Amino acid sequence: MNSTDFQYQYAASSTLAREGAASLLKLAHHSEINEVNNVPCFFWGSLTEPYLTARCWITLAKVVRSSFGLMPVSLRDPIVSVGAEKLRFEGFSSCNGVYVRLDMLPEAVDGEYVASGTTNVDFNEPMIHALNLVQKNERVVLGVGQRDVSVATEKAKVIEKKVALPNRWIKGLTNVQVSLARMNQLFALNRVQCIQLFQAVPKGNAKGTYYITFRSGKYSLSTLATPGSVRIGGIQRLRLLEGILPWVQQMHLYESEDRETCAAVADFGKMRLMMAFSPDATRGFSGEGSALESLAQQVSNEWVHGLNYLLKSNETFDPTLVSIENDVDFGTMDSLVAHLSAMGLLGYDVFERHHFYRRLPFKTERILGLNPRLKNAQQLVSNDDIVILDNRAGHVEARVKGTGVFHTVLLHGNEAKCTCQWFTSYQGKRGLCKHVLAVRMVLDAG
Repeated sequence: MNSTDFQYQYAASSTLAREGAASLLKLAHHSEINEVNNVPCFFWGSLTEPYLTARCWITLAKVVRSSFGLMPVSLRDPIVSVGAEKLRFEGFSSCNGVYVRLDMLPEAVDGEYVASGTTNVDFNEPMIHALNLVQKNERVVLGVGQRDVSVATEKAKVIEKKVALPNRWIKGLTNVQVSLARMNQLFALNRVQCIQLFQAVPKGNAKGTYYITFRSGKYSLSTLATPGSVRIGGIQRLRLLEGILPWVQQMHLYESEDRETCAAVADFGKMRLMMAFSPDATRGFSGEGSALESLAQQVSNEWVHGLNYLLKSNETFDPTLVSIENDVDFGTMDSLVAHLSAMGLLGYDVFERHHFYRRLPFKTERILGLNPRLKNAQQLVSNDDIVILDNRAGHVEARVKGTGVFHTVLLHGNEAKCTCQWFTSYQGKRGLCKHVLAVRMVLDAG
């Protein structure tokens, strides 16, 4: 779709948003039904690098079967997206603290992209066993459909059926794309440097935080932070990448601006495998609350449905370009991006530096259920539990009713403080508390 077509259709969806968007919703629903019923197969073809691809899939399966948190939960449902001549396999560790994605570029497969779509399946023992037996020159055929994913080798054929996507994964997808969009590349390691670095990773469950540093022409690990180093919380999680190191052409290391999260992208030429790591092994992406501030700003549900109709899986989504071409306020677009990601519809490619779309079934009303702090903030506003004590240029002081106590909220420029236990414990590192959210809702409404 060219920019002119997009501008015309997006402008049309904006007009319909003001008029109720009944025809757009009907068209989008009709399109989704036709895609599911008439095109059950999204992709069918053979792998050009079967052995390497199998190693990457095994690594992805290893991640989704892993847990580094205090309360392990078994969630093993990789998401598979087909579209824009790419195949994407995504997943989280069971503790939700490690996000993994394999981007298979057009050169990685020889087949036909029949339609755009997304599904999610378990990687069970028969699949893992079949992948472990794949040889370098063996022909492997991949099929991705609405209801299943199939892998056929010269020895066996395995079909994994579609399963329900865990709500916790949707929360994780929301927060991880926010973290990735705020990352910058710090290092690029060649294969030898990668292997040398990973040989230094401590065995077992190492305590404390480590940093990857570059000194005297060599990458190394240190327990001390230095300028330009990359912070790794839960260093043992790096071992999830060991299985693909012999084939890495380059590994790119990224760190978020607040130095809380990091990511590693293993580049193989025809495909890239990325892992993002939460701040610590005991913290999952699902609880970070990175998008709550943007979610607090309301947007029309018809805009969400309109974009979902226009965009296909893996299609690039440029919020700035859409804002400029369609005269959409940047603040509104930030909120729209947050709403799309809150339903698992939006991802971020840190290597190519752009958002991409996922075509998933969604319900806009699910946002509140998945974000209890946002729901509680709205309840505070509905109950008139916020009193603005002072509102001068760049400075706001408010009193918010709590359970048997009143909390004080201070807003100064982009900084926010609250006297509640949540803010005291996390100092804003895990998203805004419900009291700050409620005060900002009141100010926006006024």
